[in-house]
Amino acid sequence: MTGAFVFDMAGFLMSAPALWTTGSYLAAAGVATGIVAAIPGLIDLIYTVPPKSSGRKRAIRHMLSMISAMVIFAFSRWVRGDAANPPDVLLLGIEGIGVLALMFGGWLGGTLVSRNQVSVDHRYANAGKWQDQSVPAPIGDEPVTVDAVGLEVDQMRLVRVGSRRIVVGRTEEGFVAFDDRCTHRGGSLAGGVMICGTVQCPWHGSQFAAATGEVKAGPAKENISAYRVEAVGEKLRVFGVATR
Repeated sequence: MTGAFVFDMAGFLMSAPALWTTGSYLAAAGVATGIVAAIPGLIDLIYTVPPKSSGRKRAIRHMLSMISAMVIFAFSRWVRGDAANPPDVLLLGIEGIGVLALMFGGWLGGTLVSRNQVSVDHRYANAGKWQDQSVPAPIGDEPVTVDAVGLEVDQMRLVRVGSRRIVVGRTEEGFVAFDDRCTHRGGSLAGGVMICGTVQCPWHGSQFAAATGEVKAGPAKENISAYRVEAVGEKLRVFGVATR
């Protein structure tokens, strides 16, 4: 889509039909590939970005910016009709707005990766890799049963309990479980690090006691919810999730 604007502008200024024809085809290709790129983006928004967080708000603005850009370029392609038709000043202005939407959306997307660490390759102690598991939501006061296989000391696993997200981890003192949401800006604690029984949010550095949920370092001021864990063989039973 950026190429479409550049070729259209160059063709307009140089009176070169070959250039603006190329720009027309690029606009169509940009919209088509943008739709394809939106599929993994939507999956990230639903499945990866922490809910009720500043990152989710940023992800929604990113989505709206990119959709706006695609709509603008699709509209410009439709208005032009035949690819050989030259662009006018109004059409170039519309495409310019689309490029600005692309730039803003691209900046938001980069911030999601660099600041909110969405879709980055997480590592834990001993080169532990990101792990996640989905289990059904418990009925009443029933405990949640999750796997403990492969969890070494100072490693964590994200567990999706129905629509909720909790973290189970292993410290030197044993297994722990707590909410995945940092109480500062909603960052995913499973995406952070856990050392000596303390978990640190990757977004702004807030630290919590993994066993009790107590704030150990700000900027967070509110404790996270921690849950009682009982190890049964290679399984963990987490109590109290349904009541929170």
